[in-house]
Amino acid sequence: MPDKNPNLIPDDVQRLLGKDAQRNNILAARMVAEIVKTTLGPKGMDKMLVSPTGDIIITNDGVTILEEMQIEHPAAKMIVDIAKTQDSEVGDGTTTVAMLAGKLLENAEKLLDKKIHPTAITKGYQLAAEKCQFFLNQIALKITPYDEELLNQLAMTAMTGKSAESSKEKLAGIVVRAVKQIENDKKYDLNDIKIEKAKGNGVENTELISGIVLDKEKVSQDMPSSVQDARIALVDFPLEIKNPEIDTKISISSPEQLQNFLDQEERAIKLIVSKIKASSANVVFCQKGVDDFAQYLFAKEKIYVCRRVARSDLEKISKATGGKIVGSLGELTANELGKAQLVEEISSGDGGVMTYIRGCLNPKALTILIRGSSDHLIDEIERAIKDGLGVVMSALKTGLVVAGGGAVEIELSRRLRQFGQSLSGRERLAVEEFASALEFIPSTLAENAGLDPIDIITEIKARHDAGEVNAGLNLFTNKIENVIEAKIIEPLKIKSQAILSSTEVATMILRIDDVIASNGKNKGMNFSGNENYRGEF
Repeated sequence: MPDKNPNLIPDDVQRLLGKDAQRNNILAARMVAEIVKTTLGPKGMDKMLVSPTGDIIITNDGVTILEEMQIEHPAAKMIVDIAKTQDSEVGDGTTTVAMLAGKLLENAEKLLDKKIHPTAITKGYQLAAEKCQFFLNQIALKITPYDEELLNQLAMTAMTGKSAESSKEKLAGIVVRAVKQIENDKKYDLNDIKIEKAKGNGVENTELISGIVLDKEKVSQDMPSSVQDARIALVDFPLEIKNPEIDTKISISSPEQLQNFLDQEERAIKLIVSKIKASSANVVFCQKGVDDFAQYLFAKEKIYVCRRVARSDLEKISKATGGKIVGSLGELTANELGKAQLVEEISSGDGGVMTYIRGCLNPKALTILIRGSSDHLIDEIERAIKDGLGVVMSALKTGLVVAGGGAVEIELSRRLRQFGQSLSGRERLAVEEFASALEFIPSTLAENAGLDPIDIITEIKARHDAGEVNAGLNLFTNKIENVIEAKIIEPLKIKSQAILSSTEVATMILRIDDVIASNGKNKGMNFSGNENYRGEF
């Protein structure tokens, strides 16, 4: 007779079924939300992440924390994934999206306890998310590139709570000017803004350069350290004699033949340098190598040369200076040259050398040079500036912003509860739990500022019920007020993307009722609680 209970899967495979699988996944998502919730808002705390080799990261940036931690639980990894998506799509709101996903799943657990089927919960959540997108567009305010004060405020809101806060006005101004400058046919590309870091001086010395800063030095000390009225050649071919691609032997039977061979090489190098000089170029950025003899000739002609410049940097210089990247010597003419007021080599505080291309006319690529007293501070300033750039760019792309300080979440929650009244059945309960999850954001903002979250939420709700759509928590005064007037605003895209992503991942996790993992192939995978979260990366 056949075995009544055949063994379908190998012994080294771990399996969780039904409620156990659901509860375990929900617990993992909640733990991720708990990890990052204390970093939310201007009064949020920082995390110190220490690697096994002793490298330190100090940050309150949600996606950085989640990326650098060794998170092994598969459901928790899904939360990390949506935080990365939020970061790439908008540049900010990564903590919000992880918290919302965790809270949606925590609230779903209450419904599962009431014997409500996961399908009914996911349907209700999807209904609520669709309504939220509709309500968001109703309450959003328009913004244009000319609303400079509002754009500055957007950038400051994104940077508040990070180490950049002490210089946020200056940094916000830099961010807004940079984004507006690279606009091309109402399109914006963050890759056109190069971020360079130089240790030394304070954060307040961070500057926006109308051009490009390269982490390169001139190839010869005999070249000029600065070139006024720079005419820039961008070449992606080597300024040296090409080596044969296959093994080649040259037979030389006399000293005269050897000398002729060397003279011919010398003439070829001289021809390269003379052609570049004839184009009227006085600065050369080369993607490949530069021959030693060519370096001597360039120095003699007072031409500034950098070699091994990355292709991506050449493209940025092209956008900044208006020059064309040429692929052969025959193509190089005065028409292909870029222009800048000044190209100079400057030593940075930590002994490094950089090349500055300044004073480009209407550049479509720029550099933000970040300064600070320590590497940890500079790295956190970089994260703050990237958040600011993403937020300003997102606002200009959509042209819509919403109230910050928890105001938009409370208003969405209020409208969702009203919408829920029109529903019958179990979806109504799911919509109400979704509305409750949205209140987790303002509640955490208050908690992180040392305020009583229950009192704050109760008062904000009362103000919204009275018709004050923009009533939110101003954490600079610890009062509930009109946050639009207080200029606490955020791009619509942050909220719409956070709601979309958190709903999608929550519904996906709720639909899982069976988790199968091989311990043999992935020994680090396990489904126990706290073992999956270690304070290291």
